[in-house]
Amino acid sequence: MKVIAYGIRPSEKVILAQANHKKHDITLISNPLSTETAFYAQGKEAVIVFSASEVSEPVLELLAKTGIKYIATHSNSLGPHVSEKGAAEQHGILWANVTGPSNFRQEPTLEDLQQMATQTIGHLDNWQLLD
Repeated sequence: MKVIAYGIRPSEKVILAQANHKKHDITLISNPLSTETAFYAQGKEAVIVFSASEVSEPVLELLAKTGIKYIATHSNSLGPHVSEKGAAEQHGILWANVTGPSNFRQEPTLEDLQQMATQTIGHLDNWQLLD
């Protein structure tokens, strides 16, 4: 599966690559997802969203126009706002929330990052089976 990961930090790149085991073609960029950066998703099937990214209705509309079918968001909360998930569904995008450590911790531990990377690759594996 062709994937782009937005807003990924250097410490997360290696961990995601290790969890991936070269199964998926993942483009890693440090820029957060926004209306200005959504065009980088052209030719991809899925988006992974890390911190400080905008997942608004206008961004989801742009992603859908580029052919995105799936989005996995890394978050310290339990899930997307109902309006975001609803907007994704309206544009035919399946949404998965990859949960991180509780809001009480500032930075995720190495174990947290590994767990989140494994969850992310699991979503990509499952989505690939849908195609």
